[in-house]
Amino acid sequence: MMTSSTTKHYTLNSSVESLAKVEQIIESVKEEFGIPEEIFGNILVSVSEGMSNAIKHGNKLDATKSVEFSFDLSEKQYQFTILDQGSGFDYENVPDPTHPDNIEKIDGRGIFIMTSLADNITFEQDGSKVILSFNIT
Repeated sequence: MMTSSTTKHYTLNSSVESLAKVEQIIESVKEEFGIPEEIFGNILVSVSEGMSNAIKHGNKLDATKSVEFSFDLSEKQYQFTILDQGSGFDYENVPDPTHPDNIEKIDGRGIFIMTSLADNITFEQDGSKVILSFNIT
């Protein structure tokens, strides 16, 4: 059994192309660290959504800003951290996308998706940093 953790860190620019890059990174992490298929889909969708939010909403597609992305593997979990250079948001008051008043709205589903798929989600730095954790079973 492992007694230490492994961390990989990346800096990506705020572009739509970085979304494809992060998917490639997650694929390589899956291969290198043996992420099981049962949780790989949840990780891919959650982390992709988090990156999309960081690029589009956090950094507002500003090419002069970057997104810090890291992966940490410990004995108990896979953890992905996404940090944008935006001013954050009020993550405690995000409208529920399943509420009848919000069903037709295009925005507001990302956090709901991430919360549904990750075992734990934490927001820090006024919401500009999100940590998605997936338990190793």
